[in-house]
Amino acid sequence: MDLDPRLLRYFIAVAEERHFSRAAVRLHISQPPLSYAIRQLEDSVGARLLNRSSRHVELTDAGQVLYREAQTLLRQAEEVRTLVQRVDAGLRGRLRIGFVGSMLYRGLPALLNAMRAELPDVEHVLTELNSHDQIEAVRRGEQDLGFIHANPLPKGVEARDLVAEPFMVCLPQSHPLAGRGSLRLAELAGDDFVFFARAASPSYYETVLSMCVSAGFMPVIRHEVRHWLSVASLVSQGLGVSIVPACLSRSGLAGTRFIAFEHAARSVSQAIWPGAARSPLQEKAVELVGRHYADAQGP
Repeated sequence: MDLDPRLLRYFIAVAEERHFSRAAVRLHISQPPLSYAIRQLEDSVGARLLNRSSRHVELTDAGQVLYREAQTLLRQAEEVRTLVQRVDAGLRGRLRIGFVGSMLYRGLPALLNAMRAELPDVEHVLTELNSHDQIEAVRRGEQDLGFIHANPLPKGVEARDLVAEPFMVCLPQSHPLAGRGSLRLAELAGDDFVFFARAASPSYYETVLSMCVSAGFMPVIRHEVRHWLSVASLVSQGLGVSIVPACLSRSGLAGTRFIAFEHAARSVSQAIWPGAARSPLQEKAVELVGRHYADAQGP
């Protein structure tokens, strides 16, 4: 038995309208072709589907069954069509995505939810890496999309700025200045500092170091780590103070206080991707990133 999707759509319209003329108007066809199509369908299934009268039609028991099944069949057919189109467009497969930990507080979870909704046939493989390692992975073609702290980029890697935020001082809750609403950076000249490792991000290391120098002191760097959340965690244990992107104040990390101080520098997040020979899937992912962060920032 070959059930023509067009005949099923015609039948569903008649079943729901309970009237041939209204169904014909809904389908934008005349009534005679519609009546003929329903007879074709009845011949195809070998059963009477409708009881007709001059005023309206009623579904037979067989018609009730076909009405339910027809809706399922058409929905499945549409799902298959969508799947085939996605395959043809290259929108199936795997996206290898790197991220720095602070992106968890800069809109990355919402972006990933949006990507899963728009690319349901794509496997998203997430790896937390520092900015330097992500840049190299994208350059070598081992990563499709990265979310990093702004860094100089080599040839073959493209980027888009996403979010720019101020820095804040991160203090242990027990620190004498932890109750302040703001402070001058020079007030921390005698403290031990926890720094983001120079090897992981030379540009961030130099930015933070230059803020201290501009405030009139050379910081005593006791610890260097490769992730911002590790920086804040060491501070929470009383192992030093630090200067971190403001987004970390939304981490909810116990034992820390985040305090504003006056400075001009900004912590900038970037999305990065291969500059050439991108797949349709990579192109779509880059488009979604741009759309999401444009919407998030507003007009």
